[in-house]
Amino acid sequence: MQTVAVVFGGRSSEHEISCVSGGAVLSAIDRTRYRVIPVGIRKDGRMQLVPDDPSQYAMDPHHMPTITGEGPEVLWPSRVGDRMLRVLEDGRVRDVAEIDIVFPVLHGRWGEDGTIQGLFELSGVPYVGNGVLASAAGMDKEFTKRILDAAGLEVGRWAAVRRADRADAPRIAADLGYPVFVKPARAGSSVGVSRAEGPDELERAVELAFAEDSKILIEHELRGREVEIAVLGPRTGEEPRVSSVAGEIVVSSGGFYDYRSKYLSAEQATTICPADVTPTQLAALQQAARATFVALDCAGLARVDMFLDGDVATINEINTLPGFTPISIFPICWEKSGLDYTELITDLLEQAQGR
Repeated sequence: MQTVAVVFGGRSSEHEISCVSGGAVLSAIDRTRYRVIPVGIRKDGRMQLVPDDPSQYAMDPHHMPTITGEGPEVLWPSRVGDRMLRVLEDGRVRDVAEIDIVFPVLHGRWGEDGTIQGLFELSGVPYVGNGVLASAAGMDKEFTKRILDAAGLEVGRWAAVRRADRADAPRIAADLGYPVFVKPARAGSSVGVSRAEGPDELERAVELAFAEDSKILIEHELRGREVEIAVLGPRTGEEPRVSSVAGEIVVSSGGFYDYRSKYLSAEQATTICPADVTPTQLAALQQAARATFVALDCAGLARVDMFLDGDVATINEINTLPGFTPISIFPICWEKSGLDYTELITDLLEQAQGR
């Protein structure tokens, strides 16, 4: 039986969602094949052992779960060839178990952006998901778009703005054409994202985005249906696998798919899977998702978010460590494609072991 460290929580603004995803993975992992060691990361960055109790991390819009308390502090292996997970407890270091695979279920910065992946690389411990480069490029929306632009993929009109160039934001928005979306360059779950229909709304949108990051993106609003495809890493000698169905986000009139509508208010948005698309539209979405995965040199998994206008798929973002919550499109798309939640987790663990 292999030992898997499931890591969740983290320092980012997506801490609570990561906890829900982590709890879902704890529930779904095949316990006949894997011994599980849950590792929680508090908002202050402290890593500690946490209870192996998925119910503690259940989705509750009124009381989202967090990593708290003073569990034994986790000490990662410090050299290649040493896979022993240790903890510091009562002033003494003790061995816990040798780790075969790490499953990071972390969203946002300091977890999805290549930083913790670098720690695992230095330790020589196999881990689920994308490597350092793909994670970093996928987290930074500016460089995601630059890479996809260079690969000849359609990403719409956009511009990046650093804090020092903040005064240029009104001119850039006007050049792109209103309405625009303003986003932190390196955040997820639509944290800090807002829509501006004109200059009066732009100032507040820019302020909100800069509260999350020192770099923001201004994007001309894309028209069309908001549709997503789930991607898994390829089997030997094959192309990356794409879900046989698409998921669609339908937002109530006048809104967009922000943090509240994703996780806190079911009335504001509806997830439809499988989406009602034609075979031609589905093929366009799958082709764009696969090409995005390849262009960013991804591994393991990703979710590619697009806007579908007629038969044209325009790429909005890639999520290199998509949500695993009960309402997340990534596992739902694979379930509708014939791969249930436990099989999906096993597939990802086997990919990590084989890399």
